[in-house]
Amino acid sequence: MSDWLRVAGLTKHYGRLAALADVGFTIRPGEILGLIGPNGAGKTTLFECMAGVLPPTAGGVLLDGRPITSRERSRMLFYLPDAVAPWPAQPVGWALDFAIGFFGGRADLLRDVIEGLALPPLLKHPIGTLSKGQRKRVMLAIGLLTSSPVLLADEPFDGLDLRQSREVAVTLRAHASRGRTLFLSIHQIADAARVCDRFVLLSGGRVCGEGTLEDLSALARTRDAAPSRPDLEEVFLALT
Repeated sequence: MSDWLRVAGLTKHYGRLAALADVGFTIRPGEILGLIGPNGAGKTTLFECMAGVLPPTAGGVLLDGRPITSRERSRMLFYLPDAVAPWPAQPVGWALDFAIGFFGGRADLLRDVIEGLALPPLLKHPIGTLSKGQRKRVMLAIGLLTSSPVLLADEPFDGLDLRQSREVAVTLRAHASRGRTLFLSIHQIADAARVCDRFVLLSGGRVCGEGTLEDLSALARTRDAAPSRPDLEEVFLALT
């Protein structure tokens, strides 16, 4: 597999506090990569540094082995923060159409995205009147409609119930199968295990492991930290 995009040596300091310390991992075309870690692990800081919202103290994103330029970053990466709700007075349908025009998005995917994320009943509702889970699905729709090859989505399952989480997972998998690369920050490990191909385990601002569940299980065994069960939750606890 090609290491198409790579994060290398990414470090972020706030004074003496190291929010991220020498973070490195690869992102592969067409995969769903899960960024797994508890609250406070540095997941949002990592996404903000990758997206150019925050300047890293050191390191950064490499494209085909060289530092990514600002223009390439804008073209390739679309960052969807958690807890955002733009255009609160505008209806959902307007927001989706506007996002396609503003971001040069995929109008051909509009119907599939609306149906996949169960948005038809919400199209005429102002965004400001939606529940947390409804807003999450609308913002995820906006992200999926953009044309950027890589979508960085911070906590895409937050606020969703079990049925909604499973439906969203199916929609994300369909977009990955078309070649879209999805990098998802997730703190609920069950959600991550359901949808992701590979995982980056982050704890205390450091990467504790990267790979498939099988890769991470093998890594835990080499550290004499064999999980009691071969599932993602136990492997994460064994490695962090």
